[in-house]
Amino acid sequence: MKITFCGAAGTTTGSQHLLEVNGQKILLDCGLYQGRREKSHEVNCCFPYFEPSELDCVVLSHAHIDHAGNLPNLCRKGFKGNIYSTFATRDLCQVMLADSARIQESDVEWLNKHNQRKGLPAVEPLYSEQDAEKCLRQFVTLNYDRPMQIADGVKMTFIDAGHILGSAQVILEIRDNDDGKTKRLLFSGDVGRGKNDLLNDPAIAENIDFMIMESTYGGREHEVPAGVDAHIADVINEAIARKGKIFIPAFAVERTQQILFVLHQLFEENKIPDVPVFVDSPLAVSATEIFRLHPEGFNREVYDALFEKENPFGFENLTLIRAIKASKELNQLKGTAIIIAASGMCEAGRILHHLKNGIGDPKNTVLFVGYCAENTLGRKIRDGETEVPILGERYQVRAHIEKIDSFSGHADHSELLDYFSRITGSKERVFLVHGEPDSSEKLKEALDAQHDGKIEVAVLGREVIL
Repeated sequence: MKITFCGAAGTTTGSQHLLEVNGQKILLDCGLYQGRREKSHEVNCCFPYFEPSELDCVVLSHAHIDHAGNLPNLCRKGFKGNIYSTFATRDLCQVMLADSARIQESDVEWLNKHNQRKGLPAVEPLYSEQDAEKCLRQFVTLNYDRPMQIADGVKMTFIDAGHILGSAQVILEIRDNDDGKTKRLLFSGDVGRGKNDLLNDPAIAENIDFMIMESTYGGREHEVPAGVDAHIADVINEAIARKGKIFIPAFAVERTQQILFVLHQLFEENKIPDVPVFVDSPLAVSATEIFRLHPEGFNREVYDALFEKENPFGFENLTLIRAIKASKELNQLKGTAIIIAASGMCEAGRILHHLKNGIGDPKNTVLFVGYCAENTLGRKIRDGETEVPILGERYQVRAHIEKIDSFSGHADHSELLDYFSRITGSKERVFLVHGEPDSSEKLKEALDAQHDGKIEVAVLGREVIL
């Protein structure tokens, strides 16, 4: 049995890990590398460690683009096998891959203008919306805890990862014909924090021999505990007292729905007054509709609410906006309102137009509810820069800037250690992926101190025999 780390080794993006066993090739995730446009296109266009047509199947941990985003390109280049996922992951991929295709087209338009000035040839998008739709025809879906034979000598089981709706850890029970041994391999995918407002805690895998484990937050702790924080009510009430608007940059999938759930609770408990709330993101609107269709993905409180009360992701004063015209009309809105729009890092999407029109008004508030990577507009605003570039122009930051980090979907350093300690089995060899080098090394050091097995930081392109 051999594993090759084809992506998300030494970085947090582009998850791809190739398992070869009994003459078969199984790809764990097929994510897009996300970074600077030129490098991203160069990395994503090709598959240097395997030939797509030679893969037997793909196992997908969850729908985030850094884990699923290169599937249409894989199929376009000749992959014909099954793509195994949970039901919710497949439905989220339906909207997220189409959205990714549109972003590809926009990025390639920018890149070709750049290349033209350099005298370089034009490039094409990695895939089209039609490619994304065709790729969905290869999905085979199953629920958590339902073992399925996916290859000769390989039985797969999804267990809940608690990261986003439908997210899974992957357990592969493998009868290796080379040495006659049966081995249990766990691929963690992305691990949730536990005590999530919407989701179950990550399930605990048993009798694991080998692990491929994420390390995104190795060496880092989240600023506040997980769960609903009364601070959000204070932020909203203070903005209302100033007669200002509250702009919330939020990722379209999971974060937006989590915010809606919290706002619904705050309205019901009369902790904030009934002000209008707008979700201004076509992708977020589609994802919210999908959330309502998957009660199997939620914790007991949300599950019961779906059947016993009104929709926990909707309330009387909520408006979901798809049309560009309706989005533009929000700029003329008078009085207080809460506007939730993508992207969470303020790098693209409709949030840019709202910030352009509102960041200079001291009555307004910009509330960040998630991580913003270095050099993004969101990071600049979070870090307190007094003037920022938005859509080609510079704007003074006079709005109040607030940060609530309790909504992160990733386990932090301590939570990863707790997750690891609860997994049973020898865990003979553990490979850390999906982390920047410093994060992976810090998690390795901590795991070395508590575990006798061999902890290794995965290296891009490296092959290991198990």
